[in-house]
Amino acid sequence: MYAERQIEGLKPSWVMELLRLHARGPMTIRELAESVQRTHSALSQKVAAIRAAGWVETVPGDDARTKQVRLTDKARRVAGRLAAEWRATEAALADLEAELPYPLTRVVADIEQALARKSFHDRIAEKLAHDQTWQ
Repeated sequence: MYAERQIEGLKPSWVMELLRLHARGPMTIRELAESVQRTHSALSQKVAAIRAAGWVETVPGDDARTKQVRLTDKARRVAGRLAAEWRATEAALADLEAELPYPLTRVVADIEQALARKSFHDRIAEKLAHDQTWQ
């Protein structure tokens, strides 16, 4: 979708943060992390990548310890299109779920519960424990 609209160098995994900044304005990394339910550390790394790609910039915050993350002109020019694509994606997903007997959101919740009981790592390790090739 992005290539069709000549939106180059944008990773889909960055769109939520860009849309949040578009809707709420500049935020600290901590505020942005909380708003998208990620850790400060994870968001700090992500913001560094988004900044390197030219979609956001960081500027001094209210005190010397903080930085504000804000959209660049490049990001502001496409923010409306990104929001439209997000809405279309959500609507298409709702349509798809309506066609399925088992909604994708339920699949995700069930997988999360199963992995909370036993991690994927532990499941693989159990299988490998019985595989002589792995030993």
